[in-house]
Amino acid sequence: MGSLMTIGTGHMHKNKDELRQLLSVRDAEIARQSAELLARDRLIEKLKLQLANLKRQRFGTKSELLDQIIDQLELALVEAEAAEQHNCEPPSAATEAKQQPTRKSLPDHLPREHVVPSPGETCQQCGGALRHLGEDVSETLEHVSGRFKVIRTVRPKMSWRCFETIHQVPAPSMPIERGRPGPGLLPHVLVSKYADHLPLYRQSQIYGLEGMQRERSTLAGWIRQSAELLEPLADAIGRHIMAGAAIHADDTRIKVLAPGTGKTKTGGLWVYLRDERDWADGPHPAAFYKFTPDRRGQWPRDHLNNFSG
Repeated sequence: MGSLMTIGTGHMHKNKDELRQLLSVRDAEIARQSAELLARDRLIEKLKLQLANLKRQRFGTKSELLDQIIDQLELALVEAEAAEQHNCEPPSAATEAKQQPTRKSLPDHLPREHVVPSPGETCQQCGGALRHLGEDVSETLEHVSGRFKVIRTVRPKMSWRCFETIHQVPAPSMPIERGRPGPGLLPHVLVSKYADHLPLYRQSQIYGLEGMQRERSTLAGWIRQSAELLEPLADAIGRHIMAGAAIHADDTRIKVLAPGTGKTKTGGLWVYLRDERDWADGPHPAAFYKFTPDRRGQWPRDHLNNFSG
C-alpha cells in the first residue's frame, strides 16, 4: 500500500509540473501577442500623426516629393489596418469560453424600412386558412443616397394543422452570409477606399460621426469577403478579354511595402484592354488588371499564356 501511494503521489507532482509548464508557455504567448497588438496600435497612431503634420505642411504649397511621402504613409497605414484582420485577440477566460465576437445591435436612431414577405394566408395544397405561429426578424445595414438606414425584415411563420406543416418565406440572400452589411453598403465601402482613396480609418471616423461605430477590422473583413465575391466576375472579364482578336497591354510602376525591411519596392500593375468598337460590332470593351510584386517579364508571359490573337 505504501509503494502504491508513493507512485500515485509521484504522478500527481509530475502532472502539476506539466500544468505549470503549459501555463508558463501560455502566459508567454499572451504577453507576446499583447506586445504585438500594442506595437501595431502605436504604429497606427504614429502614422496618423505624421500624416496630419505633413498635410498641414503641404497646405498652400505644391511639392511632388511631399506628395509621395504622404502617399507612402497612407499606404503603410492601410497595410497596418489590413494586418488587423489577420490577428486575433490574446486568449483569456472570456475568449476561450466564447470564440465568436459579440454582435452589436444597430443604432435605434437610424430610419427603419420594414419588409414583411408573407407566405400567404392559405395553404397552397388544400386552400385551408393558415394560423400565425410566430416570426423571424433580421436587420440589415444599408447605405442609400448618402445616408444609412436599416432594413428590418420580418418573416411570419404560418402553420396548417391538417398537414402539420409550417409555411415561411426563405431568408433573403445576403452578400455576406450571416452578415449585417447590405448590397448597397458594401459597394460604398469599396468605392470609397479604392476609387476615392479614403482609408478605412477615415471611413470608420465618418461612420462614427453618424452614430455608426464600425471598427477598421470590421471594414477590412467586409472588403476581404467582397473581393472573394467579385473574384469570379474578375475572372470572367479576363476570359472575355483574352478571347479577343487583339488586345492592348501596358503596365504602371507602383511602390509597395516590403515587409520586414521598413522600405518600399517597385511592383507592377498590368492592364489588358479589349476595345473593338472601331472595327467590329458586338464585343463589349473591357479592361482587366493584374498586380505583380515586381516587373519581371515572366508575369505578362504568364498572363498571356492562353492568348492567341
